[in-house]
Amino acid sequence: MLSLLRTVGWAACVVYSTIPAFWLLIHPRAEFWRARRRSPYGILLPIWSAMWVALAALTASWRGILLYEKNWTWIPAAGLFCAGLLLYKLSHHHFTLAQLGGLPEVLRGRNQQRLVTTGIRGHVRHPVYLGHLCEMLAWSMGTGLAVCWALTGFAIVTGAIMITMEDRELEKRFGEEYRQYRSTVPSVLPKITT
Repeated sequence: MLSLLRTVGWAACVVYSTIPAFWLLIHPRAEFWRARRRSPYGILLPIWSAMWVALAALTASWRGILLYEKNWTWIPAAGLFCAGLLLYKLSHHHFTLAQLGGLPEVLRGRNQQRLVTTGIRGHVRHPVYLGHLCEMLAWSMGTGLAVCWALTGFAIVTGAIMITMEDRELEKRFGEEYRQYRSTVPSVLPKITT
């Protein structure tokens, strides 16, 4: 059972760790993708899938390296899993699935939006990314796999770059309203008090 959980954890971390790289394909070139007649997801999703395969091939040999093997680590991991799922649920409030999937960033005529600063977004600007981080930390903590911790570190570094680019794009789209929001609400680590 633990062997299966470790394999699932490694696979989940491979996918999660490529999310920032996927968005790095979009944010710097949002205008380019919006100018296309067809949905860019016909190009972007196969590239993202190729990232999974490449990263899985690159990290497969590390799958057996354990930093520790403690069953109790699944207890805090369960809390992180629940936190991630709660963040996903709260992130959906006032956001459509199309918005969560980034359609306004890449499809023509879909960039008319309003800035949502209430609910979970009144505490953290990027709750979905925080949810991803919780899920990756849960898998890393629970499995004890070096590869999961390394992939989580990779996602944090690429995620920081991607969030900076996304913030620039949102500032371009929403102007002063976004600058004011960004100055009062943290990016990923939530503000607990209002």
